[in-house]
Amino acid sequence: MSQSENMVLVGTGALIESLLKGEFICKTTNEDGWRALQTPATRERVETYLNQLNRTLASAADGEVFFCGYLQLGEAERKVISSQFREICSALIPLVEWLVLVQEASGQDAPLTEGAAIRLTELQSRIEDTPAFREQLAKLSQYRLFGSTSTQADAQIKLVFRRLVELGYLVRPNSEKQIYLATGKLDYLYEVIRFIDETEGLQLEAQAETASSQRELI
Repeated sequence: MSQSENMVLVGTGALIESLLKGEFICKTTNEDGWRALQTPATRERVETYLNQLNRTLASAADGEVFFCGYLQLGEAERKVISSQFREICSALIPLVEWLVLVQEASGQDAPLTEGAAIRLTELQSRIEDTPAFREQLAKLSQYRLFGSTSTQADAQIKLVFRRLVELGYLVRPNSEKQIYLATGKLDYLYEVIRFIDETEGLQLEAQAETASSQRELI
């Protein structure tokens, strides 16, 4: 085996390990891995290995985000998926409220997508200067997903962002700077929301828009 072939196998092994851990591979979280998965040969190697474990390489956002799914669904796999689905559903409302808050406080026309930067200091200042935003932050920070018990906006927002990093929705490339980047897991979340909206009729997007309109009236 040549040195270049060995390097490819080592790189593919690390990529497979990340996928099996439940990580979402995108340009922001793992640019090398993401670029590797853009090539058919690498995707085939990864897929062949995953298939041996009853797993498959899945993607979202038109191939911009990769993650690991099940190849065939038995009783055990269905239980795992059901558990994961319930976990996502329980987190939807606080996540949607957070996305709406960031979009409005940042003055953006569109929701966050993979690669978008959030400057925490600037965002915090805008939230603290607007009573309606402070109230929304206080509310969403107390959801079980975040679990804040603080009455201070500074502590609330830092806890929320720390949890979002832990959950894989944000990354903080430089620990010395208060700059966060949205990951591809957010784009995956949007697809989950659309799926639930279409199948369950929860109208989450409409709820988010209504919440936005209500705050504009305050």
